[in-house]
Amino acid sequence: MSAIFNVFHVSQLRKCLRVPNEAIEPINIKLQLDLTYEEKSIQVLEEMERVTRSKMIKFYKVVWNNHREQDAIWEREEYLREVYPAFYEKW
Repeated sequence: MSAIFNVFHVSQLRKCLRVPNEAIEPINIKLQLDLTYEEKSIQVLEEMERVTRSKMIKFYKVVWNNHREQDAIWEREEYLREVYPAFYEKW
């Protein structure tokens, strides 16, 4: 595997055809100096519990600001408590 290099040949490139339906709408996001932005939870769509042998893990499907409802992701309860303590005050 050491003889395999992470390169490609120009012949592998294809012309990109723009699809107008997949255009991204511009959103005003307040960027910080290091090009990051703050995420805030907007809405909790669903709740789920997963049981393992020794414990139960709780998940929430969360919609974040600057994202659409289709882009909602599942987050662990422990992670939300640790990183976003205001999450439980809000919901």
